[in-house]
Amino acid sequence: MGEMFVLMTALSCAVAHWLVYHPTLGAPIRRYGHRIMPFVLINLGLPTFLTQGFRPFFLAAGIWSAAALALLAGLWLLGRIACLVSALVPTGLAIAADLSFPVVLVAVVAREIVAGRNWRNLPLVAPVTVLGIANLLMHLEANGVAVPARLGWRLGLATVIVLISVMAGRIVPSFTRNWLAKRRDADLPAVPGWIDRSALGVLHAGLFGWAFFPALRAVGLLLLLGAVLNLWRLLRWRGGATVAEPLLLVLHVGYAWLALGAALLGLSMLDADLPQSAAIHALTAGAIGTMILAVMTRVARGHTGRDLSADRLTSLIYILVTLAAIARVAAAFGADWTMPLLIASACLWIGAFGLFTLCYGPMLLGPRDPY
Repeated sequence: MGEMFVLMTALSCAVAHWLVYHPTLGAPIRRYGHRIMPFVLINLGLPTFLTQGFRPFFLAAGIWSAAALALLAGLWLLGRIACLVSALVPTGLAIAADLSFPVVLVAVVAREIVAGRNWRNLPLVAPVTVLGIANLLMHLEANGVAVPARLGWRLGLATVIVLISVMAGRIVPSFTRNWLAKRRDADLPAVPGWIDRSALGVLHAGLFGWAFFPALRAVGLLLLLGAVLNLWRLLRWRGGATVAEPLLLVLHVGYAWLALGAALLGLSMLDADLPQSAAIHALTAGAIGTMILAVMTRVARGHTGRDLSADRLTSLIYILVTLAAIARVAAAFGADWTMPLLIASACLWIGAFGLFTLCYGPMLLGPRDPY
């Protein structure tokens, strides 16, 4: 069932970018641009943690069924439709429909973690809860309620980056270590230690500090320090040794975008001449977009019995999303080239997610490879 979220997410990301400039259909998308946050939540939360981590426990408990996952998928889709037609339905109904997914997801996951005393995964409930709150703040602000300006989207973005930083620390060095060990490489990624804890602590403090105090220069310094520490953390994972396997290398590239985005965000808070939009798109089009496809392709191949190795088309997907991110960040700096770069970025982004859908759709909807 996690595969259903993978396909739904890929289609939503591609279609949203296709429709965003439409004069009529694009209006709700432009108004609810924060819809990218639930995309990432579903990709990094459900396929990675539910189907790979939580699901064995849930199935053993006899509770986490295909019907439950189908219900969550339906609620997620309901939220997307509610935002698309928000101008045609009562505001309260659209908000309730959109918030139904995070509310039900938190309730279900928390219940199962508590019932199974699986306390190690309890902190994962927090990002889903905060994303729901950020989502509500976005709706309230869009409908004229007096809330701190743009707090919702900053809080949502900060939460997603926090989730990526934690998730990456679990899977990137682990996958890299397993791959290098099979190749009899003795130089393996470093085990988690004080560097990882410090990198996460400083980064998370900086991100949430920016969410609530976006003009505080001290927060900018904190983000710069967090970027340096997370770059150090990334280098300890030996990404350079994975060049021969794009399925692994792309995970390291995604985390490199995270470090770059944090650095640009910190610099933008210290120097008014540096556009903050460059930092935002390094984190979104760069870190989030890359990690979405990195996780989706790996999950899809693993769940369908394919080799955990990227073929040429999968590598092309990674190239397209990387070029899309580069073009989007560059658009913030080149005034004369802004529109061509934006168009190029949008086309490359649609191409990446469209190609994923074409290549992996039949794989996910078809029978599992017996080999």
